[in-house]
Amino acid sequence: MPNYQLSHLKELESESIFVLREVAAQFENPVILFSGGKDSILMTYLAVKAFYPARVPFPLLHIDTGHNFQETLDYRDMLVEKYGLRLIVGSVQEAIDKGEIAEEKGFNASRNNLQTHVLLQAMEQGKFDAAMGGGRRDEEKARAKERFFSHRDEFGQWDPKNQRPELWNLFNGRKNFGEHFRVFPISNWTELDVWQYLAEEEVPLPSLYFAHQRPVFRRDGILLADSPHIPRRPEEEVFTTTIRCRTIGDTTCTGVWESTAATIEDIIAEVAISRVTERGGRADDKRSETSMEDRKKQGYF
Repeated sequence: MPNYQLSHLKELESESIFVLREVAAQFENPVILFSGGKDSILMTYLAVKAFYPARVPFPLLHIDTGHNFQETLDYRDMLVEKYGLRLIVGSVQEAIDKGEIAEEKGFNASRNNLQTHVLLQAMEQGKFDAAMGGGRRDEEKARAKERFFSHRDEFGQWDPKNQRPELWNLFNGRKNFGEHFRVFPISNWTELDVWQYLAEEEVPLPSLYFAHQRPVFRRDGILLADSPHIPRRPEEEVFTTTIRCRTIGDTTCTGVWESTAATIEDIIAEVAISRVTERGGRADDKRSETSMEDRKKQGYF
């Protein structure tokens, strides 16, 4: 009997590898946007497969907010060394110190939005004409509007009403001077697909994704990891419980989930029955109903 699940994952793998190779063929200086989350890890792993036995021809670009989980940075450095990748780091803290951007103030302050300036600056300085991201269409309604090849104008901005058709896997990477593309090779994957594939391929993952004890506090219905970067209100009491991350980003906006899923098989079972999307715990997405789309129009990932 054929393994239909494996066949489905292999089709997704083939599609993503095809897109990665199209990027290498159509663009002069592409880069992989790396956050340290499972989707960017998957994309990097697929790039290793796509060009093996040669090295991945794209560098990784990580926008470091200065408020990352240490586990994310440790994993990033391990991955770079393991596959011999080139890493470029854009620093939000450095941009703040130079006076290019202003730190947010107050209890809900976050550096997540400040990444946009640093990302666009890194794109300009590196003269990158394509940036590959780990966005998937099932994550959030704004991301569902994106094509595989998503055009950005000379200001790095996205117009969701002016996207190019993609028929029969034909991707149009033509651009004018100063413009670039965001490319999303795993657009058609779901969260469950990602976990099943990572399990099938036995890809190592950051410990943050697995159940562990951590001090947390509750804010507006979301659990946040206790951190020196997050000022707490007087009524927000810290307690220790067993949690894991479903997404990984800046500590100030990455909600954590109470969970006992200690293995990747446990995570697959948990995701399969969940009725809340993984971004349901992201505080940055709750600033407005169109927060993600607004940030994307400004040049966000």
